[in-house]
Amino acid sequence: MTRWIRSLAAVALALTGVAAQAQNWQLVWQDEFTNGIGPQWRFETGTGSGGWGNNELQYYRRENATIENGQLVITAKREDFGGMRYTSARMTTQGLAQFKYGRIEARIKAPSSSGMWPAFWMLGSNINSVGWPASGEIDIMEHVNAESDIYGTIHWQGPDGGHASYGGHTGNNVADYHIYAVEWDEKAIRWFVDGRQFHVADITNSVNSTEEFHRDFFLLLNLAVGGNWPQWNIDESKLPAKMYVDYVRVYKKDAGTAFSTTLQAANFALQSGMQLEASTEGGQNLGWIDTGDWAVWNLNLPQGGTYTVEYRVASQNGGGSLQLEMAGGTPVYGSLGVPSTGGWQNWTTISHRVTLPAGQQQIAVKANGPGWNLRSVKITKS
Repeated sequence: MTRWIRSLAAVALALTGVAAQAQNWQLVWQDEFTNGIGPQWRFETGTGSGGWGNNELQYYRRENATIENGQLVITAKREDFGGMRYTSARMTTQGLAQFKYGRIEARIKAPSSSGMWPAFWMLGSNINSVGWPASGEIDIMEHVNAESDIYGTIHWQGPDGGHASYGGHTGNNVADYHIYAVEWDEKAIRWFVDGRQFHVADITNSVNSTEEFHRDFFLLLNLAVGGNWPQWNIDESKLPAKMYVDYVRVYKKDAGTAFSTTLQAANFALQSGMQLEASTEGGQNLGWIDTGDWAVWNLNLPQGGTYTVEYRVASQNGGGSLQLEMAGGTPVYGSLGVPSTGGWQNWTTISHRVTLPAGQQQIAVKANGPGWNLRSVKITKS
């Protein structure tokens, strides 16, 4: 999370021939923040060295990260603490979860006012031994002040041994929810907003000393107040300011994936007891679900085997459960409990792996317990 700079070394990153590619992805790590903050996050507290290297003005506290309606909320406050005028939170998976290559994404709504600096980013796991920038840094999303742009940037130790960086930006209203992502492999790092690519960096064969980006990285989320990039004119009338994170997910490329389909709730072939209603995520969801209710979809699978099945669900109080089965009730493929998400339109994803047969068939989701809504069912060969 360092100021976006386009250095001479970065300009030399040739992008010709590095094109966006459709990939098949398998979910390998996630935090949906449904019932709390997962155990693979830890909190960095205090003022850091030199304001976390950026002359930031806040004191980071664990207390400034909370869960509201199944979402992580990082709050920047006008609060005198530890000799600083402001408080906020910074969280990381360092030492707990690290990744090399994949698709890393989060659904975020961020504040936009003078002095605010929300970020979703990554650092090389070897930072404690080699320091920065030799560790490498991947900024998936940064935004400063009330600008209309968001930024995606890499930082590394360039061919001359100094700091090199290469960044892109795109117009975006951060005050709305957006899915921010990078797709990172042995050839390139690509940046996306809501599935639209806006920037790419070539790292093929560690061009321009980019070997840092072929090692493990960990995740960070934080909301800084002031710093070298946004400067130090803080609009205190906009405090407290909140950064909302619906989820963070990490996917790995699955070369064996041959099939993926999403069954939308409204596209059922048959159903009993459930009712359609408008969904906050667009389209319709099935609701008013009681024990014994069911819905059936037509499905054609190219091959039998193990599939990952993801359900987009919401529940005011939790305690319900669902069962995946062949229409008619036999065989039963698997079942899952539905957690509380804090509201009927507060959506989260639950998943399991099941064995399904090949061919044309009808598949059903049955309620073993009441009190939940269903938005979609995604089935992926894994």
